[in-house]
Amino acid sequence: MLRNTLTATTAVVLALAPIAAQAAPQQIARTGSDVAESEQLVGTTMWIVAAIALGLVVWGIIELSSDDEPTSP
Repeated sequence: MLRNTLTATTAVVLALAPIAAQAAPQQIARTGSDVAESEQLVGTTMWIVAAIALGLVVWGIIELSSDDEPTSP
């Protein structure tokens, strides 16, 4: 019973959150931030993704080429 109540409450809150955010008064002016330093981090993510992809490819080749078939007597 408690689980159903919590689930229903969570669903209602998640459904109403965008409406409440839209209805809130916009008193603070939005300004852009300085992005000069963050431009240096753009290439780092691609190197990490490439390293993970390369590792997965090597692991896949090792798994495909290994002889794990059991020998029957």
